[in-house]
Amino acid sequence: MSLKDKLESVVKRHRELREALASGVVGESFAKQSKEYSDLAPIVAGIEEWRKARAEAADLDALIADPGTDKEMQALAESERAVLTERLPKLERTVQVMLLPKDEADEKNAILEVRAGTGGDEAALFATELFRMYQRYAQAKGWKFETMEISETPLGGFREATASIVGRNVFARLKFESGVHRVQRVPATEAQGRIHTSTATVAVLPEAEDVDVHVEEKDLRIDVFRSSGPGGQSVNTTDSAVRITHLPTGIVVSQQDEKSQHRNKAKALKILRARLYQAERDRIDAERSAARKSQVGSGDRSERIRTYNFPQGRVSDHRINLTLYKIEKVMTGEALDEFIDTLTTEDEAARLASLE
Repeated sequence: MSLKDKLESVVKRHRELREALASGVVGESFAKQSKEYSDLAPIVAGIEEWRKARAEAADLDALIADPGTDKEMQALAESERAVLTERLPKLERTVQVMLLPKDEADEKNAILEVRAGTGGDEAALFATELFRMYQRYAQAKGWKFETMEISETPLGGFREATASIVGRNVFARLKFESGVHRVQRVPATEAQGRIHTSTATVAVLPEAEDVDVHVEEKDLRIDVFRSSGPGGQSVNTTDSAVRITHLPTGIVVSQQDEKSQHRNKAKALKILRARLYQAERDRIDAERSAARKSQVGSGDRSERIRTYNFPQGRVSDHRINLTLYKIEKVMTGEALDEFIDTLTTEDEAARLASLE
């Protein structure tokens, strides 16, 4: 289907929905139709703006080519045409991006998982800093960041930490953060002052609802045990901690942050659903291997995506060859958008190219 046909199809569908909603007939599909109409509205507005600009350009071309146009009017027309020449490709790209198939998970909330990788205590300390970086970024966006589970080391580092992030388009903004993050610096525990390399793994999972993933009780093994803190000491005297094993997949989730067994179970199920939902997304992505290769990042947890070099004050994203010499602003979350915006743009460009 040509771009022209696609545009006409969208405009026609928007018109049909408007007429259906205006008829006042409220059926069980009313909410679905309202959402589709709302989703199409900005696309139609973009199409109309692009079409209007193209029509203006055609009128200006005719005016410039007309031998009867006086010089002053022709100069004015050429000036306006120059502005449109620069504007038209941007409007066309905006429309094309809007027409790209949407990732159904983009509007979802997310489960963030950060784990220490290679590097011992230094890796755990770096995992803590990454976790705090996303926490500050979420706060700056006005999102709700709720810590769900933290496993600490004696030095205060995080072996692993899990959080729920709730807000507008959370997964769309954070989905490219999944992968291996590498740090290069002199550890606070290093007496010789040598630069060490450590890693931490980040996973960003779209939060799944019951309608996305149905978990059968018969597929779960639920164990309860006494919560323990750093060093093995007991956090409380009741068996409130919960470990859920999803028998068909072998996925295991433990939760012990809450004093209530019921709340720990609810949190563990939330994480389990997110992991199962992501596993299904990964399976579908694997089937679309050709398209996957064209994308910025696969979201694979084993893929090294970014290096944080503290002595040089730089952060480099290896997928888009972008280096920022502002490591402090990245670690506070302030400059994280510079990576995320570029990653999003690159992904859109790759997907547009795959459609041509």
